[in-house]
Amino acid sequence: MNLNFFKETKILDGGMGQELLARGMEPNGTLWSANALLNEKYHNMLLETHIDFIKAGAEIIVTNTFTTRKNRLRDNKVEDKFEYLNKKAGEIAQQAKKQYPHTLIAGGLPPQNFTYKADLRPENEIYNDFYSQAIILNQYVDFFYLDVLSSVKEFQIAINCIKEFNKPYLIGAHISEGKSLPSGEKISEIITKINHVKLLGLILSCVSPENYELNMEEVKKLGVPFGFKLNGFIETNPKPNYTDTYNISKTGNPNELLGKREDLTPEKMSRFAKKFKDAGATIIGGCCETRPSHIEAFSKLI
Repeated sequence: MNLNFFKETKILDGGMGQELLARGMEPNGTLWSANALLNEKYHNMLLETHIDFIKAGAEIIVTNTFTTRKNRLRDNKVEDKFEYLNKKAGEIAQQAKKQYPHTLIAGGLPPQNFTYKADLRPENEIYNDFYSQAIILNQYVDFFYLDVLSSVKEFQIAINCIKEFNKPYLIGAHISEGKSLPSGEKISEIITKINHVKLLGLILSCVSPENYELNMEEVKKLGVPFGFKLNGFIETNPKPNYTDTYNISKTGNPNELLGKREDLTPEKMSRFAKKFKDAGATIIGGCCETRPSHIEAFSKLI
């Protein structure tokens, strides 16, 4: 894959987990999107969702692997399904690609512990978790997407674990509020503290349009292709005991904790995206609570 791929504007897909719930997938503990893999009756729904994002204009789809990480499966007592679920995510993404051959598949490598919070575990534990997921996904994907990570350490470890696969990667950094990663580090440190060889670009991932706008000039200064996957949550800033509450929640729907913005219609989200594109962003996509209709609006910008 050409490392200059994202120097021209490309459209990513939208948020899979919330879209599946909106389409009628029943929550199952905190498995979230992984339930569409665990329960065979949702396999076609997952495939159709990938395809609907493609039809809406997405040139890249991300594997449905955000909650197929070992820790989340362990919390839900289905860790024995780890290999099956990650393989099935790759297979279903490939089914979509077979119908739309020009589509690229990004292998989603999510935070391996908690979401929106830096992983403070020993490096070898984090490495083993990333690697065990990456080695399964490798055969199905065109590149890796480091999805909503919260610290420079996590990015470095994830990059190290995929080196043997000789595939490029897209960085998806998360900022809950302000101008720092949840770890307290600056976005620029992802570039200055890591020796990047196969970097495709850097996006802010699962952030509000307003938070992206706050950080856009900083991202633009990094000298690499940049962009966003915007979310429609009211907040992503963990409160005290948020992580514990999130993991034991019986609702299985993150928006019951984080809220859902009703104002971010496809038209309004597209106005934000146009402003960011005009400022130089070339990687355009959505995250939680962004639907095919949002991606269709984005696709009309190019």
